Amino acid sequence: MTGRLAALLLLAALVAPPARSQPIDMSSGGPVDVTARDGFEWQQSNQTITANGDARAVRGNVTVLGDRLVAHYRKKASAGQPAPAAPPPGAAPPGAAGSPDADSGSNEIYLLDAIGHVRILTPTDEAVGDKAVYGIDQALLVLTGKGLRLTTPQYVMTARDSMEYWSQLHMAVGRGNAVVVATDGRRLSGDVLVGYTSEAAPAAGSPAPATPVAVSAPAKPAAPPGAGGVDASGKLQRVEAYGNVEVRTQTDIVRGDRGVYLPDTGMARVLGNVRIIHGQNVITGAAADVNMKTGIAHVVSDPARRVQGLLMPNGAQAQGGGAPGAAKPAGPAPALAPAPGGGKPAGPGGPLR
Repeated sequence: MTGRLAALLLLAALVAPPARSQPIDMSSGGPVDVTARDGFEWQQSNQTITANGDARAVRGNVTVLGDRLVAHYRKKASAGQPAPAAPPPGAAPPGAAGSPDADSGSNEIYLLDAIGHVRILTPTDEAVGDKAVYGIDQALLVLTGKGLRLTTPQYVMTARDSMEYWSQLHMAVGRGNAVVVATDGRRLSGDVLVGYTSEAAPAAGSPAPATPVAVSAPAKPAAPPGAGGVDASGKLQRVEAYGNVEVRTQTDIVRGDRGVYLPDTGMARVLGNVRIIHGQNVITGAAADVNMKTGIAHVVSDPARRVQGLLMPNGAQAQGGGAPGAAKPAGPAPALAPAPGGGKPAGPGGPLR
């Protein structure tokens, strides 16, 4: 039996525990079909199979492309026993005593690395980066490198340092000069952005997926117990922004320390050291509400701090005329509604109020 054939037989036998289908979710869908231009390297002692040269892995409706793919596998749990604990994405796989039988179907892939010119595709979504690590147990994709981008039918997210895609939590995280641009052109940026999409009701009688592993805060959002899956890409419901937040409308730039945007209403609230820039005019305050549909921004008053403004003569005249998008002081406004569904992870700093 050739090494290539043995590797293909092993990959066809490696099936993860069942879970509901997701966009960019390889936690279900049957065997993993792997092909490569330059063949395979099977390291039984490390429990890895490496596909070299224009490598491609397909499972269900998800395709992973890269210069090199490394599949980490482990022995399946016996009936009635829990699956072996998997190391977090990026950790070295444990060594194994003895080699697995490629034809036995007693092994499963728990981690997939993609290196070089990485693209991960579904019929609707695409993730791009230099390196990707996909943890099947958590249905967690971590992208690093240059040109990081996640494209969905609802929005495009880019980031400088890393991106995370938690498919079963309906959440994407961009770190480092992160930007979310909606399909209608609305734009929100910050040091860290956390985007949440809606979830569909699970099918009757379907088993609940395993609880994702929580990761230490504030570096990553913690995963709540009992998070469920969805059948298709959800609608963008909420975007939270942390650090050097900037909201742009047709006429204004609003900056602050934190922010939250609700696409359904078109409203964004920016908190902490807020500055609204309208041409040469600058208004500062504790918070601001921005209507991204109309482009009008309102400074929210704070009893402990007066609203201040630097108004240039021409800009002041334009504001007096009620030009669309002009920044206008307003009274206190209620905080935007909490994340739909409740109990979802919040980004660094906790829920916005």
